[in-house]
Amino acid sequence: MGPVVRAASLRGLPALVDALGGDPEALLARFGVTRDAVSSDDAVIAVRSAGLLLETAAAELERPDLGLLLAERQDAGVLGPLAVAIENARTLGEALDSASRFLFVHSPALSIAQVPDPEEVRGVLAVRYGAASGGTAEPLPLPPQAADLGLGLLHRIILLLHGGPYGLRSAHLAHPPLVPVTRYTDFFGADVRFERPAAVLRLPAALTAAPVAGGDRLLRTLALDYLESHFAEPGQTVAGRVRGTLARSLGSAPPQVGDVARLLRLHPRTLQRHLAAEGTTFERVLDEVRRDAAHRLITTTDLPFAQVTAMLGLAAQSGLTRAVRRWFGTTPTRLRAGRAG
Repeated sequence: MGPVVRAASLRGLPALVDALGGDPEALLARFGVTRDAVSSDDAVIAVRSAGLLLETAAAELERPDLGLLLAERQDAGVLGPLAVAIENARTLGEALDSASRFLFVHSPALSIAQVPDPEEVRGVLAVRYGAASGGTAEPLPLPPQAADLGLGLLHRIILLLHGGPYGLRSAHLAHPPLVPVTRYTDFFGADVRFERPAAVLRLPAALTAAPVAGGDRLLRTLALDYLESHFAEPGQTVAGRVRGTLARSLGSAPPQVGDVARLLRLHPRTLQRHLAAEGTTFERVLDEVRRDAAHRLITTTDLPFAQVTAMLGLAAQSGLTRAVRRWFGTTPTRLRAGRAG
């Protein structure tokens, strides 16, 4: 079958095809998909079949904006258990981290990543959506309808989590416009640029610290525990699992090896042995996670350094200054000003 995606990614398509005057059962059957599969939380289909189905439906129904139409009918619920972790995050940054870490549960062929702004505007962060890169520097291209659906759904999820417009600077798509550009700008509520290297949403970097209203911390913990214990990312090291766990919890509680071991369902000594076998330690992984988070928070946001200190789980701002000097050979102020050597 090749790479797969949860059939729920097409949720809403049968009703949409019916509303547009088509025959949803006949269309789905041509690609080996049933209406029951689309409604299921467990069924999977081939990524190639899903992409061809969307392209065929758009062409035969003469609706080149089909991907956007379907995105308007969906929400995070199509992501299954991952939706619980996303919707109960403390902040939008935490929600995006969960999506990046666990999107492989929805489909190992897809990826979401926070990357530097392709326009190099200070204080702007890009969230990139695409096919899993397979080890290449850039994500692989998606069929146009799948790209419109995926980036459109990502935009809608952020809108819903934020409770309204979130300051989107622009959206990028790799393909040419399929309909008049105004259809895209109306959907995204911002400038849309085409034939770019990757599909991205460009948003204020400070948005990652914005709280998500109504989140339930216990539900999020249960969802993350479930994802960690039931869906091991292929080829992931223990150090990688520790890094992901620390990145998600950084700043919310003192980072203790015992707490991380419990989340990974390992005895602390067993966890330390695995890390030693991989040539690292818990303390070293924690330091790397803090270093990466510090660089992102200092260089892409204007958050006060006291807040950055707290978000890194450091006890005092003097600790941030010492750590930044050790990591980058400069001060937080100079690193933010772009004068790091």
